[in-house]
Amino acid sequence: MTLTFTRLHPLFAAEVSSVDLPVLTDPTVLAEIRAGMEQYGVLVFRRQPFKDEEQLEFAKRLDGTLHTQTSQAVLVKNRLGTEALSDISNVGPNGEILPPNDRRRMGSLANRLWHTDSSFKQPTGYTSMLYCRSVAPVGGHTEFADLRAACDALDAATLAKVNGLIAEHSLLYSRARLGFTDFSEPERIAFAPLARPLVRTLADSGRRSLYLASHIGRIRGMDDSAAQALLAQLIAHATERRFTYLHRWRVGDLVLWDNRCTMHRGTPFDDTRFARDMQRATTSDRPDVFAQELAAAARVA
Repeated sequence: MTLTFTRLHPLFAAEVSSVDLPVLTDPTVLAEIRAGMEQYGVLVFRRQPFKDEEQLEFAKRLDGTLHTQTSQAVLVKNRLGTEALSDISNVGPNGEILPPNDRRRMGSLANRLWHTDSSFKQPTGYTSMLYCRSVAPVGGHTEFADLRAACDALDAATLAKVNGLIAEHSLLYSRARLGFTDFSEPERIAFAPLARPLVRTLADSGRRSLYLASHIGRIRGMDDSAAQALLAQLIAHATERRFTYLHRWRVGDLVLWDNRCTMHRGTPFDDTRFARDMQRATTSDRPDVFAQELAAAARVA
């Protein structure tokens, strides 16, 4: 079998020809998918009949190491029965729509901010694999931004300014942007900020990419107001229409994206009226992936 990749955007994102991922074990085809991820950053697979365990097994066959504890697991009990699957939904254990004041619902509203999965964890997220079980009739799409192309398009002065800067990522920062600050002391410890470069080099392709997320709260060496202004400037640049792809979900879609070089966000929908049920497996990057950038920044400091 040879896969076909059909572009969904001039710069990145592709839909992949028909393949039955739950039973896919052919190493050649898996290698094609990995190569497609390296090139396109976002891959769309239609009509996938995944069961929970099948999604996890496919993720392990493709990339190896799973994130086995989601950020949700620190906040609330996961209804899916395994912490390796993130419950990206607005429904409870019996399929009921979550009430407006539900803690999981309030925390998940931050998914509507531009972010990168698990940038605040060690190790960070590598590939995310989001599976669609039900969709809202209006809204509830997912928008992606190509941070490689955005980095390539920076003017020389801005690139020189941001290259070598180190940002601090935490789930606490992104949730606070929407007024969700209801964290216990153990939760605050679990989500202590972690250092990440604003510009990274991708090991497989050698391309440079911005590494941005709403999880960034500080930039080392900058006062907070200057840091927030710079972050707003960079996110506005990276999310210009020329760098973004909007995915309109269908039941049975599995969408893969590379967290090293893309950002994404969910678009709003009436989540107190309509159910939207998704689940995500995320694989881990190397624990030392930022060692070179962090060491270089430490030498300059």
